[in-house]
Amino acid sequence: MNPAPQSQPDLTSFGYGFVGVLIFSLTLPATRIALSGFDPVFVGLGRAIVAAGLSLILLVITRQTIPAAKFFPNFAIVAGGVVIGFPLLSAIAMKDAAASHGAVITGLMPLSTALCGVWRAGERPSLGFWVFAGLGSALVIGFALLTGGGSMRMADLALIGAVAAAGLGYAEGAVLSRTFGSWQVICWSLILATPVLLPIVLQHLPSNFAAVPVNAVLAFLYVSIFSMFLGFFAWYRGLALGGIARIGQIQLIQPFLTILASAVLLGEHLTIETVGFAAAVIVCVVLGKRTQIKAA
Repeated sequence: MNPAPQSQPDLTSFGYGFVGVLIFSLTLPATRIALSGFDPVFVGLGRAIVAAGLSLILLVITRQTIPAAKFFPNFAIVAGGVVIGFPLLSAIAMKDAAASHGAVITGLMPLSTALCGVWRAGERPSLGFWVFAGLGSALVIGFALLTGGGSMRMADLALIGAVAAAGLGYAEGAVLSRTFGSWQVICWSLILATPVLLPIVLQHLPSNFAAVPVNAVLAFLYVSIFSMFLGFFAWYRGLALGGIARIGQIQLIQPFLTILASAVLLGEHLTIETVGFAAAVIVCVVLGKRTQIKAA
């Protein structure tokens, strides 16, 4: 069994967390590009089938032991959150919303992850942590409303659902990572979800793959190999080592990395307001990670 999270995690846990966030920050722009050639259900769920194939190869090569049946419900929670919930809902949202707009909604993920960490892992963040987490999340919500004209659309609601699903999947995966290891958790979760997802994905296959733009194929491969597979290797490792609530705060930077990627990859506009909110949120991350968080 892997050790419980440290009370004062070192730079290693933050390093793993940052790598995971960096990989995940390209998910929304890549999803939007993939939607130029595939439908949302195929993009949202098809990525899991590709990642499950890679998982099977890795599990067989490394001769991993199948987890005991008593852990299957826990893996099902992970699968429901990060294999099905977030990918599908975010793909549906990206059909109608800009990636940069979606990025600010996903800024709520640190708070979602922390709340689920309290529920699933028994972590006890201090009042100071909640103050900075709440302030950072309020900044993100304010930015979303500012850029959205003061209202939320159906795409925003889908993204909020995606955030809730991801928070639960992140927290549960971090707990399992202490027992099974970081990459094993996402691999077994993908394998568990495959029998349910495969028939759905097959129904949404493109009628003519040859007509799909190359950039859409490359973007789909990114969300399949990196967002759905390799990113979790680093992310769950960081959460398991440093604590769900504390390392989850790194996600506050993710919206602004995504906005920058959206500007580069999609030509979406980068504003002064974005830079200002990014700076303020990063301050919240720095201050939040200095507060005390007690493990269960």
